[in-house]
Amino acid sequence: MPKPKPTWTEKLHGAEGYQQVKPIGERMSKRWGTGTMVIPAPTEVDELMRQVPAGKVTTVNEIRAALARRHGATIECPITTGIFGWIAANAAEEQRQKGNTDITPYWRTLKTSGLINEKYPG
Repeated sequence: MPKPKPTWTEKLHGAEGYQQVKPIGERMSKRWGTGTMVIPAPTEVDELMRQVPAGKVTTVNEIRAALARRHGATIECPITTGIFGWIAANAAEEQRQKGNTDITPYWRTLKTSGLINEKYPG
């Protein structure tokens, strides 16, 4: 019998201790330069998304910069930030559908261009 697919909430909390700081690889250095890159845990991205107050917005780039500073890295991995933001948004919507009102306000986190992320729920 196949293993059941994890929920979004399980995905959000399933990578604790995943954070790592490593050198920027050769392929990425062409775009991002040299130094170090942090790969955060999904809950770190969710935590910063939760801190955006009502009436305010942030961008994925601002979250990436905050995570890089937190970990003393040059940059934060742009790919994982997008993926983990998507997971946080879907986990929030999953919790909202269960009646939970204390959810991550994912609609306050915009794409780098300032547009709403069309991959987010709704």
